[in-house]
Amino acid sequence: MKRTLQMLIFILLMTGCSKTDINNDHGFYYWRSKLSLTKNEQQILNNSKVPNLYTRFFDVVKQNNQFLKVGVISIDKDLSINKKIVPVIFIMNETWFNIKPNEIEFLANKINDHINKIKSNHKLNLENEIQIDSDWTTSTKDDYFKFLQTLKKVSKKNITCTLRLYQVKDKLQTGIPPVEKMYLMCYATSSPLENQKQNSILDVKTLKSYLKHIDDYPVKLDVALPIYSWGIVTNHVGKKKLINALTAEELMQNKNFRKIDDSNFEVLKDDFYFGMYLNKGFKIKVEEIPEKDILESINFINEKFDYKPLLIYYHLDERFTKNYNTLFQ
Repeated sequence: MKRTLQMLIFILLMTGCSKTDINNDHGFYYWRSKLSLTKNEQQILNNSKVPNLYTRFFDVVKQNNQFLKVGVISIDKDLSINKKIVPVIFIMNETWFNIKPNEIEFLANKINDHINKIKSNHKLNLENEIQIDSDWTTSTKDDYFKFLQTLKKVSKKNITCTLRLYQVKDKLQTGIPPVEKMYLMCYATSSPLENQKQNSILDVKTLKSYLKHIDDYPVKLDVALPIYSWGIVTNHVGKKKLINALTAEELMQNKNFRKIDDSNFEVLKDDFYFGMYLNKGFKIKVEEIPEKDILESINFINEKFDYKPLLIYYHLDERFTKNYNTLFQ
């Protein structure tokens, strides 16, 4: 009995330590096509201590040797937030294939000009930072790194960028970007289009494996963590597609889906669902992130660093934030 009581006290103490240890300041990415906040989102954002909202402004793709900006954000005319906005620009890795030095300078100038245009048109309060999100590789690193340096020179702002898990693990091959701070993306631990049991958005065991030596990374890091979900649709021949932002709750509330288990569902009727035509018999695996996995990831990261990194949650949407009472209480 005495030993049982001692074990119970030990478990309670350990649980208490893990919760109180997670006191990192947190902020949010905003990744929707229109910058507009509900009252709940406004309150959650206001309660965060990070002074910035990391907002996707537009994407850059290259087609027929031309640089195109796509998915340009629109802004609610009544928007009022107490945060500065950090523009985030997503650039497809293919953009760097065979890019010429004069094209690098051209692209840097065009991106800077368009950010300033959005700022001016909507009277936005921007932070002195531009974040670039690009999945660079060993073959594109040199030109991508030159772009980052050029954009810093052109914009006269602090240039930061994202860092993916494999770029940490293979840093000798993929290189270290010439920036003073990066945002470590602690998600996309595997491909959702592969047949696997683990969660492809965040599998904590896989995350820990990738970040085994993260304390050796030579650039200061803040950390991006996932609070989003999606559905992986598998058709009759095993081909897969994604439905972004899908939740198990939505499927359980629809009589045209049969619950197989907590994460897997079957389509019962041919029809359009969530912007996609689905046939009877198609299977859907919903991947959502349990709060305990987020907390375990934060504890692991805090143990690895000798400082408390900022936590930037991807992304600000009340459909997701409502599921994380401990994180956003």
